[in-house]
Amino acid sequence: MNPSLSIARSELILGGQKSGKSRRAEALAREWLAQAPQHRALLMATGQAHDGEMRERIARHQRERAEQVPGLATLEEPRALADAIAQHGAAHVLIVVDCLTLWLTNWLMPPDAPGAPAPVAPLLEAIRRSPGPVVLVGNEIGLGVIPLGPEVRAFVDALGSLNQQVAGVCERVTLMAAGLPLFIKSP
Repeated sequence: MNPSLSIARSELILGGQKSGKSRRAEALAREWLAQAPQHRALLMATGQAHDGEMRERIARHQRERAEQVPGLATLEEPRALADAIAQHGAAHVLIVVDCLTLWLTNWLMPPDAPGAPAPVAPLLEAIRRSPGPVVLVGNEIGLGVIPLGPEVRAFVDALGSLNQQVAGVCERVTLMAAGLPLFIKSP
């Protein structure tokens, strides 16, 4: 086994766009599935297709995942992550959440309704209590310029806070850069 693909009880994978975050999560799912015949892996997808480009992006991700990790089941769950983790978590099931950034967006900036605070505390508790491993993917967007506009700045702040809180409960935190994992918190 590749030591960089050891399965932690919980892992937060952060990085920029196209940094390799999802590929690492898929590699961990592949490794988990290969370890034992009773192992299962479930992707909780948070993205929603509100426009044509996003529909195509989601379809492409689905095709690529089916090729890369054929045993990875998918559950579309844009908002109720804590409940979904509690419901589907089991000692033999690895859960992949992809991604926390879109989950937060779904709460703070829904397309046809006023935003609401994301239920972070129940999510943290679900991660802590999951009987099986949980891998969470999210964007690290606070490394660039300070955005114009109060709404975008508030979102960047909220995402930074979410990432810090999730990192606090995860056993491992990995920062992806150019497809390479940088372990910033390890068991």
